[in-house]
Amino acid sequence: MLSIGSNINEVRVDGSLRALRRDLSAFLDFGLTAAEISVHGLDAVKNGRLDRKRTSEVKAMLADFPFSYSVHAPNPLNLMDRVNSALHRDVLMASLEFSAEIGAEVMVYHPGRYLVEEEFGVRGTLSLEPDEQERLLDEEARILQEAAGAFPGIVIAMENARPYLHHSPYCYAERPSELKAQVERIDRKNVRINLDFGHLRMSSRFYGLDPVDEVRAIAPLIAHCHVHDNFGNPVYHTEKTQTHQIPFGKGDSHMPVGWGDIPFSRIFAEFIGSYNGLLICELRSRYFEHTREAAGNLADVLKELGHAAQIAELTVSQKACEW
Repeated sequence: MLSIGSNINEVRVDGSLRALRRDLSAFLDFGLTAAEISVHGLDAVKNGRLDRKRTSEVKAMLADFPFSYSVHAPNPLNLMDRVNSALHRDVLMASLEFSAEIGAEVMVYHPGRYLVEEEFGVRGTLSLEPDEQERLLDEEARILQEAAGAFPGIVIAMENARPYLHHSPYCYAERPSELKAQVERIDRKNVRINLDFGHLRMSSRFYGLDPVDEVRAIAPLIAHCHVHDNFGNPVYHTEKTQTHQIPFGKGDSHMPVGWGDIPFSRIFAEFIGSYNGLLICELRSRYFEHTREAAGNLADVLKELGHAAQIAELTVSQKACEW
């Protein structure tokens, strides 16, 4: 039976173990069977080093719950960084160490960016020669090969990226085919793909791709999934306010399944038959109270395809109401 979970939103928790317990308790009431833990939401890595005391505290708390766990590495981690490359490597390794400590079998990693979002407004549009791009791809591959060897029990799941108006292609992983090529370049059994449905929808619209064809091509490499909804319309990096974007169907909304127009059934049909990873409803904090609905809608999609995913019946408790 497939395991459906959700993300512990790093902004919502913001370093608080009390908030972590609150959200995990709510997940239990929602009937979820998995949770994705953000390293950066719990201050478990500080300046490239694992905080062992904090990690021990988190580990003890997670042990109180019957979830399967995955981990999300810090979003700004960039193995193509050209200024502090050693620090970024350290953050990667510390994040993997955290994953191993809490017993997670998958860690999500945002692939290298030629130009990071934080510098969009400073550096303007991207201008890199092909040989420089190849050098950066080789450097990222080398570090991930090292990491995969050091942590053979953890799958490093490289996530397909969303596009941005004006600055794309800032990242090769905006196109699933190029992400596949990089995973094949790395050539390690525990380096695979995290399929982000929302990012796929946006890239498909932006680049004129067929999302079903794209998933069919990467299907054997998919080891993890972020399942959320949107309407596929890219935005400028300065557009951050969700309440301004949603009326126009814009942005990487991270809404519950069924709230946008992603063709989930058609996409899942390409790989779900052989899939044995987690299905994480990666929602923005503003949709937390709709987490059960998101999981239930996803379970319905899977049921239509002939695959079971258990969602418990609604049992409203005091813990779940402490939002």
